[in-house]
Amino acid sequence: MSVSPSERDSAAGLWPPIARFIDLERRLGRAALARGPVAAASYEVFRFGLKQGWACLFGALLLALMIATRLAWPAHAPIARYDALCVAAVALQAMLLRTRMETWEEAKVILIFHVIGTAMEVHKTAIGSWIYPEASLLRIGGVPLFTGFMYAAVGSYLARVWRLCDFRFTRHPPITALSFLSVAIYLNFLTDHLGFDLRVGLIAVAAVLFAPALVHFKIWRRHRTMPLLVGLVLVALFIWFAENLGTLTGTWLYPNQRMHWAPVPIAKLTSWFLLMIVSYTLVARVNGIVRLPSPARSSSRTVSP
Repeated sequence: MSVSPSERDSAAGLWPPIARFIDLERRLGRAALARGPVAAASYEVFRFGLKQGWACLFGALLLALMIATRLAWPAHAPIARYDALCVAAVALQAMLLRTRMETWEEAKVILIFHVIGTAMEVHKTAIGSWIYPEASLLRIGGVPLFTGFMYAAVGSYLARVWRLCDFRFTRHPPITALSFLSVAIYLNFLTDHLGFDLRVGLIAVAAVLFAPALVHFKIWRRHRTMPLLVGLVLVALFIWFAENLGTLTGTWLYPNQRMHWAPVPIAKLTSWFLLMIVSYTLVARVNGIVRLPSPARSSSRTVSP
């Protein structure tokens, strides 16, 4: 199979396991274009869903393991459910690397998320923000070791979708400013129980920094554009949905869920949004920012014939 230079720069060209589908994708695209604009638009929506699913691979498999073990884990199994989840998550990580479905650069980002996520979990469970009600051997304090992989799943998604959709940016906030903001957010997560919760101010700062920014993402033939702030909020919303599934399986529980399950309060979206800022900043530092000229600056240029 011959691959053109543009295809080598595509998601399929970058990930050998899906490179074999380049020819098939090209045929499907030509067929959609031949059927008219409605078919072409529908095919682009399909590609969007496919890319999002591919980017969510690690997190989706981890969530599926939580659901499956909740439904079918034997009560007297020789290994605790949490420990089995930890072993499965490590095996899943090794499989993704072995099959080159995940790069070593992404694995490094995931490791960072694992460390900072586990540290925050140890602190939050110690002060009673939530609990892991089942017994396990592989744990630090009240935190089973597999929990770090839940935070790593967020980093994995961001790192993968960044490459899959070839992110470009207009009016992106300075990475240095985002780094300071991320440190402040993380410290606030660790100290908010003391009565000095600054999340409203941190959200306001994040909104000011990200409001002018646009992200340009490529689903098929051209880059589409959306406000970067909207994208971050949407990802936080999907994490909130996933958290509801996680608590429904009893893997972890908030105080109001100990007697009977209830949906995670929508107010938790603020926490996930702030966590998204920390996650995004780490991935941005690794991937780098490809900046496009702002629309105002571009329109003011004179293009010679």
